[in-house]
Amino acid sequence: MPLASTSWLRQQARPVRGVLIGGLLAGSAQAALMCAGAWLVAHLLAQAIFHHRALASLWPLLAALLPMALARGALGVAQRRACFDAGAKVSMSVRLALEQRLRALGPLWAAQQSRGDIVTRLVDGIDALVPYYAGYLPQLAFAAIVPAIILACALPADAWSALVLVATAPLIPVFMLLAGRAAEQASQRRWKRLRRMGAHFMDALAGLTTLRLFRAVAREETFLAATGEAYRRETMAVLRIAFLSAVVLEFFATVSIAVVAVLVGFRLLWGKLDFESGLFVLLLAPEFFLPLRALGTQRHRKMEAAAAAEDLTALLQTTAAPAAGALPATSQSIASTQIGIAFEHVSFGYGAGDVVRDVSLAIAAGERLTVVGTTGSGKSTLLSLLMSMATPRDGRILINGEDLTGLDLDGWRRHIAWVPQRAHVFHGTLRDNLLLAAPAASAWQLERALHAAALAPVVARLPRGLDTPLGEHGRGLSGGERQRLSLARAWLRDTPLLLLDEPTQHLDAATALQIDTALAQLAQGRTVIRIAHRLDAIGAHEQVAVMAAGRVVETGRAETLRHAHGAFARLLAADRAA
Repeated sequence: MPLASTSWLRQQARPVRGVLIGGLLAGSAQAALMCAGAWLVAHLLAQAIFHHRALASLWPLLAALLPMALARGALGVAQRRACFDAGAKVSMSVRLALEQRLRALGPLWAAQQSRGDIVTRLVDGIDALVPYYAGYLPQLAFAAIVPAIILACALPADAWSALVLVATAPLIPVFMLLAGRAAEQASQRRWKRLRRMGAHFMDALAGLTTLRLFRAVAREETFLAATGEAYRRETMAVLRIAFLSAVVLEFFATVSIAVVAVLVGFRLLWGKLDFESGLFVLLLAPEFFLPLRALGTQRHRKMEAAAAAEDLTALLQTTAAPAAGALPATSQSIASTQIGIAFEHVSFGYGAGDVVRDVSLAIAAGERLTVVGTTGSGKSTLLSLLMSMATPRDGRILINGEDLTGLDLDGWRRHIAWVPQRAHVFHGTLRDNLLLAAPAASAWQLERALHAAALAPVVARLPRGLDTPLGEHGRGLSGGERQRLSLARAWLRDTPLLLLDEPTQHLDAATALQIDTALAQLAQGRTVIRIAHRLDAIGAHEQVAVMAAGRVVETGRAETLRHAHGAFARLLAADRAA
């Protein structure tokens, strides 16, 4: 287990140290009661067998066993509950930290990652931490505390038996360390296999439609089945090591208990030990090794947590370019209801390469700019920079003459309505999905947005109208209806800046015409930046910026650029030929 992972796992336990200590105190009290119960049983049997005490005189001692057993049970429940609460609090804290990190890294970073890998880390990785704090970490403490309590009780009764317990106890930890290396390697392999399988499964699920179109579903099924079988073998390898370790630990513990029993038996036979002390020590011997044996069975939980922690710490330490508005001390608000935008020599990229290079553009308040270019030319990155999802590496973006990095981030985004290529629909009702754009919207505003986006007929046919539940990703709505939902959100936001990432690209011609008509109404009086792929739909008098390889290579009115035989004309010819 890497030292960094060990240090990180223990560091996460600091905020719940009080809860864990409460659980350890409950477990220690339970061990003390166990010793008291063992002495009481040994004393009762010695009095009844060797001192011929009548049963009537022993009833008070027998009656004391019941509340003692109940107290032990209650302490055991309290100990397990406290340790589980500690594990749950740590997992919640780590989950919140990871969510904050993902928000800080931003959508641009997330778009480059495998969604399946991120989900596996956030779900399975965090879930692997709970057994570590609820099981392994407390058991590690009990492996030292409980034997110490038992030795303190056994030593006055029989020093020789206590010496045997001390001499044989290290055999179990030594074997655990020897077996731990193989278990750690197996757990690391299993976790990596799970990450790869989760990432591939999520990618295959997201591209299921494409797989069906290309008749590649059977191939993916075969691959996932093989990956699942490999993961099963890795899991069984971890369990095999755990079971074998448990068997060997049981063997050493049984042999040690047998040595104590033989020693006690001979000393009883020779008259050098009384029955009560001998029985007391024999009752304590299995309990002495029980925490050590339990620690051995918990080691696989430690290995799983260590494998997960290595990836979780790597994700928490991942850094990205700071988002705009990261300087709250100098942040300003936007008072104007008109937005003018200027890109001044803006460059941005991931790693060493630039996706956007030395871009300079000016969009006056209330004007409309259409950005065109081949896939990968940097069009969507330009909108991402404008939405403050990342900060330019060079240059600056001016909003009404003010540097975007000095503006209040939340205030700036309240001035933006964004209509993407594929609108995301969250699990919830249609009303919930609409009110994401404007939580305080009135019924009249909702009705206005529905009619403006041509969504009213869709709502009318739904069984519960606006209160109809929608599945994740908009199950129950067609592609065009989801885009109308996105338009309705933009109407509800009623912002001075409208960003359109070609919302009609994946729609049929009739639906695209309806969406374009609604967009034309929405764009009136607003500053609009639109990414377009259907070049024939661009109006003759629209301002156009053509991007290639991250640069703006041509600007002007669409009609002028059509006859200039430049980059726009070539894109238009290629679009018509497709």
